[in-house]
Amino acid sequence: MDAQGRGRDENIDPADQWVLNPDTGDYELRLTPSPGRSSASAGASDARTPGPRRRPKPETTPPGDRASVPGQRGGRRGAGGAGGRGDRDEPRRPGSRAAAPSTGRRKAKPRKTRKKKALVWTGGVLAFLLVGTGTAGYLVYQHFNGNITAVSTDGAGTGGFSKDRAINVLVIGTDKRTGDGNEGYGDAGSVGHADTNILFHVSKDRTNATALSIPRDLITDIPNCPTTLENGEKKDIPATAASRFNTSLGQSDRTPSCTMRTVTELTGITPDHFMVADFNAVKSLTTAVDGVEVCLAKDIDDKDSHLKLSKGKHTLQGEEALAFLRTRHSVGFGSDLSRIEIQQQFLGSLMRKLKSNDTLTSPTKMWSLAEAATKALTVDDKISDINQLRKLGMELASVDPKNITFTTVPVRDNPDDVATVLLDSAKAQKVFSMMREDVSFTAVEKQEKAAAKAKNDAKLKGEKADAADVRVDVFNGGAPAGSAQSALDWLQNEEGVLKSTNKANAPEDVKKTQLVYAPNQADQARSLAAMMGLSASALKPTTTDAGEMDPMVLTLGPDFTEAGSPLSAPEKTPEGVQRVEADKAVCAK
Repeated sequence: MDAQGRGRDENIDPADQWVLNPDTGDYELRLTPSPGRSSASAGASDARTPGPRRRPKPETTPPGDRASVPGQRGGRRGAGGAGGRGDRDEPRRPGSRAAAPSTGRRKAKPRKTRKKKALVWTGGVLAFLLVGTGTAGYLVYQHFNGNITAVSTDGAGTGGFSKDRAINVLVIGTDKRTGDGNEGYGDAGSVGHADTNILFHVSKDRTNATALSIPRDLITDIPNCPTTLENGEKKDIPATAASRFNTSLGQSDRTPSCTMRTVTELTGITPDHFMVADFNAVKSLTTAVDGVEVCLAKDIDDKDSHLKLSKGKHTLQGEEALAFLRTRHSVGFGSDLSRIEIQQQFLGSLMRKLKSNDTLTSPTKMWSLAEAATKALTVDDKISDINQLRKLGMELASVDPKNITFTTVPVRDNPDDVATVLLDSAKAQKVFSMMREDVSFTAVEKQEKAAAKAKNDAKLKGEKADAADVRVDVFNGGAPAGSAQSALDWLQNEEGVLKSTNKANAPEDVKKTQLVYAPNQADQARSLAAMMGLSASALKPTTTDAGEMDPMVLTLGPDFTEAGSPLSAPEKTPEGVQRVEADKAVCAK
């Protein structure tokens, strides 16, 4: 027996060597007995109440090597446009564990703490998040910290998240053909574009989430992108108008931070963080969980993805799983939008697999899952430490699959290029508004929301002034160019608000449209709010009365798209918007 294996029991899985350190509250990898103890006594002590010990250097021996721990008992130890404002308006194995030598007493069944369950689920949640052309996940253990690759956000994200607000994570799957076997997928020289994109929004109260897919072929503006290159050099990459969304990454040296900026420009939502993964992630992670079940409504024989499956249910992993996620010509209308739908179906199935006892109660699976995932994961520099990822995962742990909705940015055909699509602004803005306003796409009943709605409704109730008596100055504070004038024309010609003035650009941009008014202008504010579909949160009263001739101040934000379009978020998913819940098993057509 070599020095490393001396005194150890056989067939002890490293994934079962995690014990709780009461000083830190974290599970630690325990590979050596405490100083001055025999192996047996150390193991017996650990089975009862693990005391504080120095954290050893984590061992990277994979579970398949069956490394063992001195005195380890048989119980489980752990769970496994341009950047400027411009002129908008002018004025996660085999083998069984050997039983520990009998100590003459029955082994106590380890208690499965709430935190332990959460840690297991945490590893699954992020693995579930990153599926498309790429997938990734994590566990909190320091062993995995060195696997993670980090890239700067270049100031494009919020830089963090907190318990008192919603969380937005941008998940990017690239088409970069790196790794064994991937060079044969065509376009072997791809720099790695933003091929699959999901903006994952988790509600402020953590009861629901929305996964918004952004088509790679959507024509949109790529903004100016201050970028830190791989060699550390700083580069200001100029904006490009009317480009495919996928060129926001890879093209012209653009990094994920540029994709973040493009998402913000498109949706009005600033992501907190990003995560990027490539083809290898799908293959390694689906293998780690012993495959993901999919359902086909018809036979599939796709020459491009090399996927050939018969109608019915199949469990896919490795290359076959990747082929499924790359398939588009044999499903739906044969477009990338059809591929997005089967990717969402795959995500839902993976979510259910990760949530199942088969996965959650298997430390070996969770170890394999995390080991595979972190090696294929690139994250922003704000969450490059495993403890930060742990905190993020804990925030996501309570979301029930039935309250996770997959949807896609509403688009329409591009008459000038059948290979691309254009934004369906009317529908898309409603979807973006629901996410910005933290409105669930599922029927989540919450007393808190009901109470808040009642309060807002009361704020908007009361006497309204006649349109002719409404006096308002209109500013552009981040809306599209020309918005102040178009809003003014609409107010005057369609609503009869003649005492209104275009005041061009606001001194400062606002995050969303707001109306500032004095207490004695409340009736005017209610009237204008009703006309424009302003939510109560958009109304900002001052503390002192205004003069008779003083106007209210209406500042149009990024949520303003066109005059006459309501600015308050819909209370339910707009008609015609594609959606599916994570708990629903759907067959690919």
